[in-house]
Amino acid sequence: MNLTQILSGLALTGEELALLPVDIVIDKGRITAIEERTRAPPVWICPALFNAHTHLADTIATDCGSTGDLESLVTPPDGLKHRLLATASNEELVAGMRASVTGMIRSGIFGCADFREGGINGVNALREATAGIRFQPVIFGREGGEMIADGLGVSSTRDVPGVERQVKDARKAGKRIAFHAGERDSGDVDAALSFEPDLLIHMTHATKKQLRACAEQEIPIAVCPRSNWVMGVTASARYPPLKTMLELGCTVMLGTDNVMFVPPDMFSEMAFTSIIYKLDPKAVLRSAVAGSLLTGSSFFIHKGARAALFTLDPCHSALAFSHDPITSIVKRAQIGAIGNNVFNLKIQ
Repeated sequence: MNLTQILSGLALTGEELALLPVDIVIDKGRITAIEERTRAPPVWICPALFNAHTHLADTIATDCGSTGDLESLVTPPDGLKHRLLATASNEELVAGMRASVTGMIRSGIFGCADFREGGINGVNALREATAGIRFQPVIFGREGGEMIADGLGVSSTRDVPGVERQVKDARKAGKRIAFHAGERDSGDVDAALSFEPDLLIHMTHATKKQLRACAEQEIPIAVCPRSNWVMGVTASARYPPLKTMLELGCTVMLGTDNVMFVPPDMFSEMAFTSIIYKLDPKAVLRSAVAGSLLTGSSFFIHKGARAALFTLDPCHSALAFSHDPITSIVKRAQIGAIGNNVFNLKIQ
């Protein structure tokens, strides 16, 4: 069987997202060549997106109780979401998560980093929801689920008793560690940093000193701007301090957080982030791909990489008049413009 595929168009190549007219040769799931060509068809080729922070089980509670505050809605163990999850059947949870995942796939998202409640059963439910489809979740479990997941996902250090033991056991088992930190204030950031985590979520109110530590220790930060605004932990473009993070050299990854309040749509997340925080669209798009590093194989397009990309056909919409494809992808692209997903779970 011939497993070679050639994609032609304007491709966003490398981590710099350099726009080049090329033929991309894919053989057995790997990009074996990127060949520049004088003329390329009017198709945009973009690295697959990665949603760096989700709570997919919350799909079963979409837009329920959206007027509450952070503590009453999502803080364990008695937040509204936790009460709803506790009463939902496994079938409901799996169906809800699968619905959100299939929606993400249609919008060019090839994977996500999910915090899974529900212990071992919760982790298995997400694996069931993604079975048989081309999607790569990185699962941070809780309540014992971390021992069969990819890592341990901890709420704020102030919310979880016995976190030291959990982290120690997870490290011993070779698991990665992720913390929510700095969402409501900076008071729990130093405690999270003391555990030398592999990922920090939010850092909405982190100080410059704390962010500098993240840059120096190479701890990536998953930011969720729309969720921060919806949850009322910010109403200012100063929080999260995205410009400071980027200026200090932090690795910034973009996520959408709780499906209960914010759809896991990275196009909407990119547009909001670009406009509210006045960031370079290229930096925003890079952050929407960078979370793929958590899979162990980034989605950026370069020779030798696993093929993880999608095409956009601008010709059947106003995108055909774009003078800047990167800005248009970040601020204007919609699911309907996606022509083809090329998602390879592994190199064959």
